[in-house]
Amino acid sequence: MKQKSVRQLFILFIMTAMLALAACGGLAEQTAQTQPVAQTAGEALVLPTAVSAIEETNFTPTDQVAPAPVQVTEQQVAQAKLDLFAQEQAFVALYEQVNGAVVNVQLSNGEGSGFVIDQEGHIVTNNHVVADGGPIQVNFANGRSVPATLIGTDPDSDVAVIKVDMPANELTVVPLGDSDSLKVGQIVIAIGSPFGLDNTMTTGIVSGLSRTLPGGASASRYQVPDVIQTDAAINPGNSGGPLLDLNGRVIGINTAIESPVRASSGVGFAVPVNVVKAVVPQIINGEQVQHPWLGIAGGTITPAAAEQMGLNSEQRGVVVSTVTAGGPAAQAGLRGGDANTGLGGDVIVGIDGQVVNEFDDLLGYIIQHTTVGQTVTLQILRGGQPQTVQITLGARPASG
Repeated sequence: MKQKSVRQLFILFIMTAMLALAACGGLAEQTAQTQPVAQTAGEALVLPTAVSAIEETNFTPTDQVAPAPVQVTEQQVAQAKLDLFAQEQAFVALYEQVNGAVVNVQLSNGEGSGFVIDQEGHIVTNNHVVADGGPIQVNFANGRSVPATLIGTDPDSDVAVIKVDMPANELTVVPLGDSDSLKVGQIVIAIGSPFGLDNTMTTGIVSGLSRTLPGGASASRYQVPDVIQTDAAINPGNSGGPLLDLNGRVIGINTAIESPVRASSGVGFAVPVNVVKAVVPQIINGEQVQHPWLGIAGGTITPAAAEQMGLNSEQRGVVVSTVTAGGPAAQAGLRGGDANTGLGGDVIVGIDGQVVNEFDDLLGYIIQHTTVGQTVTLQILRGGQPQTVQITLGARPASG
């Protein structure tokens, strides 16, 4: 009897360890540069409550965790086995539901991933996957391979749309979610073709939100704001594939990794799906994609800069260093700083009532929550005194 109890305890320990590893995931050391990860030269699925419970657990305050039980019963061991099985089956069901919509995108000089968004055959991928041009071949999970046509691209958001000519009943469509509702710690799933290994599924969590990809990471001179960070394994060939929530909805496009060796180091990035939902209709309609533009250069104010400007060292916001001549900010009277130091200009501390602590806050709000021609209200400090300035946003000049 004693031997049996020890064995039960060991089984429970192993299953608990497995669950902990699945929920937490290791985060490798962050080094080197951010790289695009293209490989170089319907209805949302309702999952069993077992998996939803994992996600809810991630947001339980630690001070509410109950003390560990001092005795383990056979019933508890059996229940742990059932819970683990239910969670496993839920992931299997999600993969089977979504996998048909995820494709491998092949070009003569490389490959990436993509996903079908409608029954007309439109497929979303990354701009940097298809930017070099040439014939495009799309490979589906069922083994079918068909040519695709490039509909259009937007380098500034690293989004592209291609199209296949196939009957609607032969296409699986993946639903789009809402990236604004994401939380750090939420479980996510990546499906794509890392290193040419089609239909590979990896899991992880949302490791961070509101990251910014530097200009040049997506063949654009502009930064890509509000990017999702994840520790789900993303490797060369994953670019353009979906990052999914536990309901099988796309919440981002896998686009880049932070790694010295072009392989997953636990730091991957995805363009938020709400950017995709704004950009893709313009591409499909043959329009020039327009991004709202303020027309300033600046940066997050530092304690030293704040003191130099006569402000409290704890002051947060964006100090305007230069204002583009003839741009929206210039027309509204926003002021830049000294030509040599970049200091002394207006400090933006809010936009439309939203607090601006750093440059990413300002850029992310403009890109995701405004449109060209919309008037926004900036809360600023000018000479240390609070003021408001209304600015009608223009269209961002093309990259180049």
